[in-house]
Amino acid sequence: MSPFKNDVLKGKRILVTGGGTGLGKEMSVGFAVHGAHVAICGRREQVLADACAEIAERSGGTAEYRVVNIRDAEAVDEMVGDLWRGGHLTGLVNNAGANFIAPTETISHRAYEAVRATVMDGSFYATHSCGKRWIAEKVRGTVISNLVTWVWSGSAYVVPCAMAKTAIHAMTMSLASEWGPKGIRLNAVAPGPFPTENAWEKLNPIPGSSVGATQSDKVPMRRFGEMDELRNLLVFLMLDECAYVNGATIPIDGGHRLTAPSTFADLSAMSDQDWANARDTLRKSADKERQGR
Repeated sequence: MSPFKNDVLKGKRILVTGGGTGLGKEMSVGFAVHGAHVAICGRREQVLADACAEIAERSGGTAEYRVVNIRDAEAVDEMVGDLWRGGHLTGLVNNAGANFIAPTETISHRAYEAVRATVMDGSFYATHSCGKRWIAEKVRGTVISNLVTWVWSGSAYVVPCAMAKTAIHAMTMSLASEWGPKGIRLNAVAPGPFPTENAWEKLNPIPGSSVGATQSDKVPMRRFGEMDELRNLLVFLMLDECAYVNGATIPIDGGHRLTAPSTFADLSAMSDQDWANARDTLRKSADKERQGR
């Protein structure tokens, strides 16, 4: 259920990075339901095309996509420029992410680079590309980044992601101050457990198990988050009527961060064989994702 009228975002043009799957797709549905034209981007064209069709069907609104590697600064800028030709964007959601569970000492430089480049670099590239155009044209813009509650606590076993998300938390506060006088707002949301198929596989690599950050019984509300709740917060932050909200990272986790463990610290109990089994599960999940299933 939404507390907002269906046309509250009419006239808005919003880009959602990583909008073809998971939370990004759900956010995109929420924007489109409320009248915004949504653009999504990612690397897999068929996934994006299918997502656009689903977004339009579920929302009754409009959506388009662009294929882009969010880690490539020039490609991101070209994509944003192409979208701008249809009318300037009014909003950006930095949602594209990468994460996996592993003992930090086993992580390769390449794996670290993949997470950092997608989460931190990609978010900066998209923000910078939109921001410089908003400033040049003297128009207002809104950026929302999708973070995690670990930006306040850190988390074992997901160190590259925790580092990268914390960097975007710092970017949000820094640019809210620098760009606020230019009419550009930056905020972030920090969801707790909102299950989505692909992400949940990566964060629960042992079949039938869940730990810490993915356990609903550890949340004070004793349940997972519902997608409408997340969508409502994103719509709220995009509204012109909420223009005094700037530089905030808002947790939406049912109070999970307040009741340990809301991180993956409990994984310290896993044996070497458990980790070997987990790596096999994660590889299978990655293979399925690459095949677009």
